[in-house]
Amino acid sequence: MATTTTKPAKLNPMVKLGLELGPIVLFFAGFRFVKDKTYHILGTDYSGFILMTAVFVLLIIATTAILWKLTGTLSKMQLMTLILVIVMGGLSVWLKDERFIKMKPTLLYLAFGITLGIGLLRGQSYLKLVMEEALPLHPEGWMILTRRLTAFFFGLAIANEVVWRTLSTDAWVNFKTFGLTAALFLFFISQSGVLSRYAVEPDATPDNE
Repeated sequence: MATTTTKPAKLNPMVKLGLELGPIVLFFAGFRFVKDKTYHILGTDYSGFILMTAVFVLLIIATTAILWKLTGTLSKMQLMTLILVIVMGGLSVWLKDERFIKMKPTLLYLAFGITLGIGLLRGQSYLKLVMEEALPLHPEGWMILTRRLTAFFFGLAIANEVVWRTLSTDAWVNFKTFGLTAALFLFFISQSGVLSRYAVEPDATPDNE
């Protein structure tokens, strides 16, 4: 008897984008209102930043659960992000220490960079494994893009460390919300030459048999 494989459900790109960016946008908007306030909850004082960190953790859990419910699957990147947000955000709230959630992007980008780097050392593009269906490229193109993205992730990790350690919390929130998002967008825009040069052309359909 033939077996059938259940494929992940396709999700509207705008819905997916909204679920992925929604928690970040809501964190930024909420922080604007509560950043200078202190909240007394269950006998403990929490700064506005710590309060919004707790909200952010809950939002990430909720939106990730919705993504899983709608598609039936989660990528390794989504799972890694969820785990780091819960761990680092949870530590920030528990210890009332902003540093943990501020280090989360550093750890996330280091994890991505190291993972891709291990693949490169093995002569493989792990990026291809997660993006091939959406972005078909020839093997050489995948290797070039993976090398560049690996270096880029390490650069983002360093940038996040410099910003949170040397600038104010306000500056870090702006950097996290807009700077890192814009950097990722601009990176892929800048790779348009590689994407077009090594794109896999659809197989031509013969005119006659």
